[in-house]
Amino acid sequence: MDSLKSILDDYDFSTPPEVDAIKRYIKKEFNMTPRITMQAQSIIISVHSASLANTLRLRSPDLKRRCQIDKRLVFRIE
Repeated sequence: MDSLKSILDDYDFSTPPEVDAIKRYIKKEFNMTPRITMQAQSIIISVHSASLANTLRLRSPDLKRRCQIDKRLVFRIE
């Protein structure tokens, strides 16, 4: 049986490149850092402002193209 340390040693804790690209895009365009959660079929982007969430929703084709994302984007207001 493997120990917890050996299991965690094999785990990759690095941030996925899609998450970094989305954070850079939103920071550059809106000067805000979102909270991002990745799931199997989608990426959830949580922001504090309803107007920012709506603007991101309208810009989602550009966001997907610039960040090279093929998953569905979901926008949430915290």
